[in-house]
Amino acid sequence: MIDQSTNKKDVLIELDGIAKCYPKLRSSTDRVIALWQVLRGKEISRQHQVLSDISFQVLRGESLGIIGENGAGKSTLLKIIAGVINPTRGKAVVNGRLGALLELGAGFHPEHTGRENIRIAAGLMGLSRAEIKAKTPQIIEFADIGSYIDEPIKHYSSGMIVRLGFAVVSAMQPDILITDEVFAVGDESFQKKCTAWLDEYRQRGGTLLFCSHSMFHVQKLCKRACWIHHGKQFMYGDVFDVTQHYLAYHEAKTEQQKQAGGETQSVNTSNEYRVEQVHLLQAGNAVIDPVYQMGEAISVTGQVWSPDDRHPNVAVGILRSDETPVFGTTSEMAGYQLKKIGQNQYGFSISFPDSVLLPGRYMIKSHALDPEGLRVFDTVELYFQVVGKTREFGFCQLKHQWGSS
Repeated sequence: MIDQSTNKKDVLIELDGIAKCYPKLRSSTDRVIALWQVLRGKEISRQHQVLSDISFQVLRGESLGIIGENGAGKSTLLKIIAGVINPTRGKAVVNGRLGALLELGAGFHPEHTGRENIRIAAGLMGLSRAEIKAKTPQIIEFADIGSYIDEPIKHYSSGMIVRLGFAVVSAMQPDILITDEVFAVGDESFQKKCTAWLDEYRQRGGTLLFCSHSMFHVQKLCKRACWIHHGKQFMYGDVFDVTQHYLAYHEAKTEQQKQAGGETQSVNTSNEYRVEQVHLLQAGNAVIDPVYQMGEAISVTGQVWSPDDRHPNVAVGILRSDETPVFGTTSEMAGYQLKKIGQNQYGFSISFPDSVLLPGRYMIKSHALDPEGLRVFDTVELYFQVVGKTREFGFCQLKHQWGSS
């Protein structure tokens, strides 16, 4: 992921083969063995690997989202970049003044007041005494915690601590800003203030590393994303590509959990109306688990078996992969007659030429119906994914127009 042709002056963060391991210390014996190996200059034999082979560059003015499940190693990676901990292997180079909002209240002394902690934290971040004095009123105004500014930090709520920490970083105007779940704590008005400041920071040419479980915020604030999965760099690239694959992964994971819980429906093979074949088409070809671009035509073809050789009906529905219905229709509603293609066999096709589905993972459900369109028999499910560059939310992209009130 490192571009050798990039001008080195533009590279603010460069990671090359970063790995991080921690010793497994489950007992006093493990601690003694680990200490003895360290004293002898040997590598600790029993280790837990948190990160492995992470390599990428972040250029000046670039915004990078770090995403992944809990325990994937995201926070450890940010701590290495921030210089809080050292990597076990690999090289991390950071050029420029760095501001970091990592662990809640990191750098604050619980016995000191908010005002005193401003002086301490700002000093540790490299501001001079004169700069701290000049910026303190601005920091207090941004934090907006009222009279608590002169109360000890130990009396603060978690939201107030984040407010104060973000206020200090905002006044510092760093070249590189690292945030770890800054929106996870705090009220809505504070989150809006943070978002507005981060937007302005990026527009001024600031470089942002943003770690969050909110793909909405990642897509809003970042141009690129890095997906950390089980400590490894699983995917890196355009923010929409990476986040949409990440969301699809979670939806597929939810499907598997439902199946493990016995929530799946099996095909009915008894002497009743049944769907025997269903295919999703892309560019005229049958594709398993296809990926469609937003607006790309989605076509379904299939075959229904009729036990009495009367023309059956078919129902086709689109659902999100978590079973939330999006749209459904039947051949009986449209007055569409399935084509007889053989003894007891009837074919059908349905297309959505101008799909309005928003990015996400979906399923097509097909059901066999009797000729009267009253009774529903078996179910066949096919999955597909929609991708595209949009931050709109929901299931469908509806035509709309903004105007004055």
